Amino acid sequence: MSNPVVKRVLISVTDKTGVVDFARALSEEFGATIISTGGTARAIAEAGVAVTPIEEVTGFPEMMDGRVKTLHPKVHGGLLARRDSEEHMAQAAELGIEMIDMVVVNLYAFEKTVEGGADFATCIENIDIGGPSMLRSSAKNFESVAVVTDPASYDAILEEMRANGGATTRETRQKLALRVFQTTGAYDTAIAEWMEQQI
Repeated sequence: MSNPVVKRVLISVTDKTGVVDFARALSEEFGATIISTGGTARAIAEAGVAVTPIEEVTGFPEMMDGRVKTLHPKVHGGLLARRDSEEHMAQAAELGIEMIDMVVVNLYAFEKTVEGGADFATCIENIDIGGPSMLRSSAKNFESVAVVTDPASYDAILEEMRANGGATTRETRQKLALRVFQTTGAYDTAIAEWMEQQI
């Protein structure tokens, strides 16, 4: 399978370090469509970078205090569809699901919330659901999707795209996928250990 050119990017980050410049480069240098959520979308838009709010993709508003915004087939179908499967691509076309080629996500700061002495209810609200779901969907489909969790990697990814006609390499996507499963594994462990202490 050839390396996919990055045409659509979904960005939803807690740590917004460098994200505006990254979004600007993806949009202006590579012509990628930027999709984003909540505060991330506002930060990108306020910087003058074109951004599509997630609700325009899903057809649903962000709801329930932000608990539900990216848990939708038009997000996860666009991440999980196998590009080499005629059946997957036909189903996507029939259902109006467009492919997403890169996901830029870092998670709610659960551990920092706990360390800061937050009460039980606040800790619960800082358990990220949509973020890990998008990360796992993207990492599972690393053959087609680049998944970025660390702002420190933005520059290297842009350099690789410049060297490859707007695409990422399979080696990089696979390494990024490994990093995702390490990250979500540690995240779930931290939540489980905290919950055990509460019980």
